[in-house]
Order: sequence, then C-alpha cells, then structure tokens
Amino acid sequence: MSDSTRRAFVKNSAAAAAGMTVVGALVAEEADAKVAATSGPIVAYVRDPRTGEISVMAGEREVKLEDRKIAARLARAAK
Repeated sequence: MSDSTRRAFVKNSAAAAAGMTVVGALVAEEADAKVAATSGPIVAYVRDPRTGEISVMAGEREVKLEDRKIAARLARAAK
C-alpha cells in the first residue's frame, strides 16, 4: 500500500467514523424526544446505592437496572 493510499484510507476512515457519530447523536436525540413525550410520572426506587440497584416505574411498567453512579446521585439528591 503506498503512502498516498494509506493517507486516503485514514482520511476516509476518520470521515466515516465522524459520520457515524453524528448519526448516533441524532438517533439518541430522537429517542430522548420520544421519552420526553411519555405522559405520567416516572418513579425511581433505589434499593441499595452501593450496589446501584434501581427500579424505575412508569405506569404499569417496571424496569430494574444497576447503575452505581445514578444510584449514588439519586441518594445524594435525597439527603
């Protein structure tokens, strides 16, 4: 592979990566807009801030997740 071909490859790869980043940001923004349109209250129950165990409830749905950072932030906010 010649130097100019390597440069072109790196340049094209960087452009493709940047394009995918923009696409990902747009998809995330659209998903956030859909979530914001959800009506009704959302409740987060932090079972244990040290383990990060959280139950998120909205309407009839309940989702359990583990995220120590979010659990710690919620626990600090509740003090």
